[in-house]
Amino acid sequence: MKKISAIILLLLFALAAAPSQAAEAPAAGQSKVDATATKQQAYPKIVLYSVAWCPHCKEAKEYFTRNNIPFINKDVELDEKAMDELTKKYKSQGVPVIVIGDDKKVLKGFNPELFEKAVKEIQSKK
Repeated sequence: MKKISAIILLLLFALAAAPSQAAEAPAAGQSKVDATATKQQAYPKIVLYSVAWCPHCKEAKEYFTRNNIPFINKDVELDEKAMDELTKKYKSQGVPVIVIGDDKKVLKGFNPELFEKAVKEIQSKK
């Protein structure tokens, strides 16, 4: 019985020491889901043409994911239509190619600073 009491005390202590979830609460009147949706709406549509083995494509995907930037990934090795778009519409044989805002800006290659600059240009024209 003493062992069970000791285990319960340890569990209660661990729960009391756990960080509070209240610190993550969104702004007043806005749910956590709404806050995420608002941030995602701040970005124009982003399409990434990529291949799985490309280190620059991987860098772009990780950057978008780490910064909660919504994007559509089109792997041109797996998607024949995406390959046609890449080569014919965007006149590129290389990846990554990032299309921002329904063809408003096309970036060949990935550079975080140039990407953010392009996004800001498009957002300022709205």
